[in-house]
Amino acid sequence: MAPRSGKNSKTSVTKKRSTPSKATGKKQSTKKRTVRKKKKKSSFKKGLVFLLVLFVMVSLVAFGYYLGQQDKVSSGAKSTQKVSHKKAEHHKKISRVFSNIKTKKPVKAKTDAPVKKEQLSAVSESKEKVALACRAKKPKLVIIIDDVSKQRQLNRIRALKIPVTPSIFPPSHLSMSSHTLARGLKHYMIHLPMESGSRQFNKQYKTLRTSFSKAQMEARMKEIRRLFPTAVYINNHTGSVFTDDYQAMHTLYGIMKKEGFVFIDSRTIGSTKVRKIAHEYGDTYMARDIFIDNTQRIDYIHGQLKKAVRIAKKKGYAIAIGHPHKVTMQALSTAGNIFKDVEPVYIDQIFQK
Repeated sequence: MAPRSGKNSKTSVTKKRSTPSKATGKKQSTKKRTVRKKKKKSSFKKGLVFLLVLFVMVSLVAFGYYLGQQDKVSSGAKSTQKVSHKKAEHHKKISRVFSNIKTKKPVKAKTDAPVKKEQLSAVSESKEKVALACRAKKPKLVIIIDDVSKQRQLNRIRALKIPVTPSIFPPSHLSMSSHTLARGLKHYMIHLPMESGSRQFNKQYKTLRTSFSKAQMEARMKEIRRLFPTAVYINNHTGSVFTDDYQAMHTLYGIMKKEGFVFIDSRTIGSTKVRKIAHEYGDTYMARDIFIDNTQRIDYIHGQLKKAVRIAKKKGYAIAIGHPHKVTMQALSTAGNIFKDVEPVYIDQIFQK
């Protein structure tokens, strides 16, 4: 009989089949260690690469920041030099202007537009210099009324109890005989139409334009002299374009001086060139300080007159300009208390020639 195989024999057989040999186990563990070592090496290499890349990036950023700081320092130094240079130039200009006013000597024009020889010769030939009279005990206030072209306007001005200077239009569509208003007047001005930025205003009769030649300007000023044989003072009607044009205004200024006129700048534009030109001719620059009736209300006009008084107290005189409106005349006739600290005068009473 064959021997009966029991449970133990089955178990032993099964164990023998499932249990690996020692050699096989050693091989598997060796492989695992090798894999782990390779993983460690690769992760170490990746770490080194990451650190190297990070170091390069940080170095580049630091270098770029350093260059930026150097550029800022150099540009800052340059800008500081420019600012200091500009300040020095500004101080030089101011000193030249003040010395020019004191000595009354013409200086050469510094402008992009070339100055003609005949203009410079006109400066040297002109002997009469316009200067302010000495300060009085009270500050002086000049009130000019522009746009006068009719007798009734002149009558209202003359009826005021204070000195007011009428500025009379040359003949125009408003009145072709306006120049006759000046006959017998001791204190008056000419209100000369000059080119502005408004087409409507530039349509006014015989408006002086920047495109005019010197001969055309001379002819016009000779005509003005014939119309107003006793006139001395001229101010501009509109004229923002003309007074802002150095070449045209320089030419006209010289012609006016030859004809015996003194120009008062109505200052219809902030960039007017008249100040520069007057100083080049050795003259005191005279201009409007304030308009009094841009708003036609008595309280507004009184407020503007008070401002004019404050300006006069500060610099010794002030020039205020208004227009022949009824409201303006009413405001002037009721402004007596406003003038208690100043002396209202005609335009020619603040000048000496």
